[in-house]
Amino acid sequence: MSPHKKTVLIVCGPTAVGKTSVAVTLAKHFHTEIISADSRQCFKELNIGVARPSEAELAEVPHHFIASHSVTENVHAAFFEQFALEKVDQLFRDHDVVVMVGGTGLYLKAFTEGLDPIPEIDGAVREKILTDYETKGLEWLQKELAVKDPDFFSVGEIQNPQRMMRALEVVESTGKSILAFRTKKKSTRGFDVIKIGLELSKDKLHHNINSRVDKMINDGLVGEVFALKDYRHINALQTVGYSEIFEYLDGNTSLANAIGQIKQHTRHYAKRQMTWFRKDQEINWISAKDINEIIAMVKQLVDEL
Repeated sequence: MSPHKKTVLIVCGPTAVGKTSVAVTLAKHFHTEIISADSRQCFKELNIGVARPSEAELAEVPHHFIASHSVTENVHAAFFEQFALEKVDQLFRDHDVVVMVGGTGLYLKAFTEGLDPIPEIDGAVREKILTDYETKGLEWLQKELAVKDPDFFSVGEIQNPQRMMRALEVVESTGKSILAFRTKKKSTRGFDVIKIGLELSKDKLHHNINSRVDKMINDGLVGEVFALKDYRHINALQTVGYSEIFEYLDGNTSLANAIGQIKQHTRHYAKRQMTWFRKDQEINWISAKDINEIIAMVKQLVDEL
């Protein structure tokens, strides 16, 4: 490839498909660094429950946006977009290729295409919605959206409280659905992007998910969650792997049932991720099983630019 051509290799796919290992191998092959596009691995307080890369993996290749922020900070897709664009610009001074890896589809979309501008939200509106959600729960949030923004409710992620609260904030502040602010106008970037989607058979992926959850428990997930009890109201902890263990710690369920719920909810999450990524026609799909085939495909795609 031309020494002046700058390219971001994006490795995406569902949770537990093996993205981190592939990203590390690709980064080593191209003698470059990695930017994580994971909405939870960026929080330094979260480790086991977010399957953060191992210390060995982090030592092999420099990683960015891993344990870089606190759960008390307001980290969101627009924040990531700015962070990642600045970091890529910095890394391109020494590298022709940068690897980005993650399963947070909205973060990857923000980085590659930009986000539609949405009006500033009154802090009082945000605070009231958050308080109501904390006291009344997910079902209340779903019902509010179904009434106030039925368009978003019909297409949105109605198991994702953060996205739903955002949609409710917008409709209550502007009187318009959050969908009305989506222009579908893509931002242009001054570099090339190659998207690599990793996939596995359903049985293999589910096996990986179940094994990963068992390892999380053995590695001390319950203790990690217990230590974070003072932060449980924060969105980052109202997610798979944490909310189920809080239920156990509250005495509302058994540990065995909580583990089973984490596995089930993670499988559902992986399915939603694949639904999101399958809509992106720019993704080059390949089996996560053979790293040599992945490297060969990436080299060919880079050479074709």
